[in-house]
Amino acid sequence: GVSGSGPAYVFLMVEAMAAAGEAEGLDKDMSNILARQTIIGAAALLEEDPSEAAILRKNVTSPNGVTAEALEVLMGEQGLFELMGKAVKAAAKRNKEIGE
Repeated sequence: GVSGSGPAYVFLMVEAMAAAGEAEGLDKDMSNILARQTIIGAAALLEEDPSEAAILRKNVTSPNGVTAEALEVLMGEQGLFELMGKAVKAAAKRNKEIGE
């Protein structure tokens, strides 16, 4: 659920970010480039900095800023933590079914 399916989760995040950017008026190609480069840059930072992801997130979030506002939505009820938990649980369940 976490590793085997993980790349698909990241690709879906790129899709969702690009679609949201386009919905806010960005050109489709530019929105896709920005979403991809955001993930690439974040992955590079994760690779070079041993800090926990939560620390890295806090380091790039200005209090009461744009990112904080977006994270409030993503971390709210029915947000990313809840959805990811459900997704990993569903993947683990399916993995067990396939293995039986």
